[in-house]
Amino acid sequence: MTLHLSRLTAAALVTLGMSLPALAQQQGVTDTEIVVGDILPLTGPPALLGVAHNLGVKAAVAEVNAAGGINGRKVRLISEDDGYVPSRTVQGVRKLITSDKIFAFTSISGTAQAEAAMPVIKQAGIPAMAPITTYEGLYNPTIKNVFAVGYDMSNAVEELVSMMADRYPGKKWAVISQDDDYGENVRAGFERAAKAKKLQVVSTQVYKKGQADFSSEILKVKQSGAEALMAGGVLGENVAMTKELERIGHKIPVGVTYVSRVPASAKLMGPAGENVYTVDYVYLESSPQGKAFTEKLGKYLSAEEMPKVNRYSYTGYAAARALFEAMGKCGKALTWDCTNAELAKVKNLDTGVMTPISFSATNHLAAPKLLLLKADPAAVTYKAVQ
Repeated sequence: MTLHLSRLTAAALVTLGMSLPALAQQQGVTDTEIVVGDILPLTGPPALLGVAHNLGVKAAVAEVNAAGGINGRKVRLISEDDGYVPSRTVQGVRKLITSDKIFAFTSISGTAQAEAAMPVIKQAGIPAMAPITTYEGLYNPTIKNVFAVGYDMSNAVEELVSMMADRYPGKKWAVISQDDDYGENVRAGFERAAKAKKLQVVSTQVYKKGQADFSSEILKVKQSGAEALMAGGVLGENVAMTKELERIGHKIPVGVTYVSRVPASAKLMGPAGENVYTVDYVYLESSPQGKAFTEKLGKYLSAEEMPKVNRYSYTGYAAARALFEAMGKCGKALTWDCTNAELAKVKNLDTGVMTPISFSATNHLAAPKLLLLKADPAAVTYKAVQ
C-alpha cells in the first residue's frame, strides 16, 4: 500500500513538472558546497553589461569563500549565457534549476528576458535576485521568491527628466524610445515627468530595436524645435543619437538611462557627450566608495578581467551580497523558504557600492538613492552634478 501511494505521489509530481524542485528545497546544497547560478547576456553587444555584472558576482563569491564560505559551505557559481534572447533565457533558467540544480539565482538578464522566465522562476519558488532589470512585474505585486535591487526604470526616467527640467526650465522636449518593454518604461517615465512639470513635448518617436542609423529621427528633433531630448536607447543607440546631434550642430541637453552609464559609452560619444545627463544609484568609480571597490575587485579578479568592470559589476556584487547575507542567517538548515524569508528581512545592508538596500515582506524592490550625473568627455566617464 505504501509503495502504491509512493508511486502515485511520484506520478503526480511528474505531472506537475516544475513543482518537483520546489519540494526538494535543499537542492544545490551539500555539507561543503552551495551552488548558485546566474543567467546573463555574455555574448553579443549587451555582453558589455552582462560580463561586467557577472564579474561583480564572481567577486562576491570569491570574497565570501575567502572568509570561510557561508556557515562553512563554499559557494560555487554556474553562469549561463542567454545572448539577450528571451527564449534562450527560459531554456537557461530551466537548465539551471532542473539539470544543474542550483540553490538560488544571483541574477536574471534583462527586462524582456526576465519577463519571459518569470513564470518558471515563480512556480519553482527558488530564491532569485534581479539586479539588472527592475521592471514593475518583478515586485508589483510582490513575488515571494523574487527580489529586485535597483531603481524602477520608468521611475528613474521620470526622476531624470524632472531633474533636467529643473536645470533647464522652459525648454521644448523630444523623446525617442525603443519598440519594446524597455522603451515602454522610458515612455511611461517621460510622460509622467512631462505631465508633472508641464513640459512642452514637440516630438515623440519610436524606433525599431536593433536600429543603428538615427539621422532621420534626430533631424525631426531639430525640425520640431526641440531644445532637450530624452534618448531612450540602450547603449549604441544613444551614442548614435548624440553623435548625430553633434554632426548637425544641434547642441541640446540629452538624457539617457543609467543603462548607458558605462565608460565605453562615454568614450564612444567623445565630445558629443558634453551635454549628456543620467541618473544612477551606484557610486561613481571616481568616488571614495568606488575606489575602495576597485581595490577589492583587484584582489579577486584577474588582470584580464579588471578592464571589463563597470557599473554592472557594482549591481552584481550588491545583489549577491544581499543573497549571501540572507543565506547566512539560515544557518546550516539552508532552505529556499528560509532564504526567501530572510531576504524579506534585509534592512539597511551596506554593500559599499550603493546606498544601503532594504526589503520587507511587502516590498521586494530595494531602491537606493538616485544621483544626477553628467558625462565628462575629457575623463571618459561621468561626474556628479551638484
